Amino acid sequence: MEDSPNNEGRITPRLIDQFYTEAMLLADEARAYFDEEGRDDRQTLEPFARVGFACESLKVTTRVMHIVAWLLTQRAIESGELTQIEGQRPERRLGKANESDPKVVGILPEKAQTLIRQSSELYERVKWFDEGQVSDVPAQSPARALMGRLERDLFGGE
Repeated sequence: MEDSPNNEGRITPRLIDQFYTEAMLLADEARAYFDEEGRDDRQTLEPFARVGFACESLKVTTRVMHIVAWLLTQRAIESGELTQIEGQRPERRLGKANESDPKVVGILPEKAQTLIRQSSELYERVKWFDEGQVSDVPAQSPARALMGRLERDLFGGE
């Protein structure tokens, strides 16, 4: 994939690297906050909000890990370890990440809200590229599509 204006909707090696750096920085920042710095914030919350805090921290982590896995697949395609078609198999697509509940997010500390928003925005940007690549793939048989979904749901997360 070339880095040219004619490849709109295509992910380029430079963009892969930029997304990867952003995802890794976000992962580190989220880990530091939710596992360490945010403990004091979490203790000041009402019980319902504490549960929401824990759930949202998992959602942030899940989003970022799906992004990193997808980006590693894109790197494998770029390096020739995977073909474009292999990289677009359902189990190698961007994993599904649950959306955050705005009501829950609204009662969380500002730093948590920022991390949730950043992870959601990054996920949506990467999802745009993931979905843009699908149109180039020949239609898959319904049986193979079902097998891919079952494998992903049983073994691959959410």
